[in-house]
Amino acid sequence: MKGQEWYQTDDVAEEYDSKRFSRGGQLIDRREKEAVLDAIGPVDDKSVLEVACGTGRFTAMLADRGADIVGLDISGPMLSQGREKAKSAGVDDHLEFMRGDAARLPFPDDHFDTVVAMRFFHLADTPASFLAEMRRVSKHQVFFDTFNRFSLRSLYNWALPMGSRLYSRWEVDRLLDGAGLELAGEAHDFVLPYGFYRKIPNDLASGFRSIDEVVGASPVGDKVASVSYWDTRV
Repeated sequence: MKGQEWYQTDDVAEEYDSKRFSRGGQLIDRREKEAVLDAIGPVDDKSVLEVACGTGRFTAMLADRGADIVGLDISGPMLSQGREKAKSAGVDDHLEFMRGDAARLPFPDDHFDTVVAMRFFHLADTPASFLAEMRRVSKHQVFFDTFNRFSLRSLYNWALPMGSRLYSRWEVDRLLDGAGLELAGEAHDFVLPYGFYRKIPNDLASGFRSIDEVVGASPVGDKVASVSYWDTRV
């Protein structure tokens, strides 16, 4: 998987949230959490696995809403940040963080109601095998996001530390067919890519976001969106 060693360094883990979700990145954090909650709905007593949970943004959020959730990641330092976040939020006693490989999920078939993976598939070197594992351990729903090939995301892809895998709609459809997943819902957003928002103050980012949403709501919005959210059923 791309970036596996990079994400396992202490300094990257410690600065991950502040670099990505401060300034204009706050808009990204809010929208991503909204997308997850819209897709999976009420989570009271629902069993959830978050694959590649990183610093636990979604893990802690879903635990706070009553989910029975496990956050899995390959990076020990990222998981340490997640545990601190869960402790600060007062939810550390009803979630579990586990170090593991998303290519070989350490759970039996149909173990979770829902499996979520955010900010993961742009790093996946073998996305079909990862998605098949997510489908295997889910008995109902798999939710994930992708960055899109025909978007402004491609313009700064070269500047990322380990590159980024971008997907066309055809590639996503092929992945779903291969994993035996049925598309139940989709959303497409952020004509301006994430990297742009992270570089500017939140107040300024809010103005650009308003313009972004207008373009996104237009007939061409879905075609030029840089990120897509895929809600699928087993």
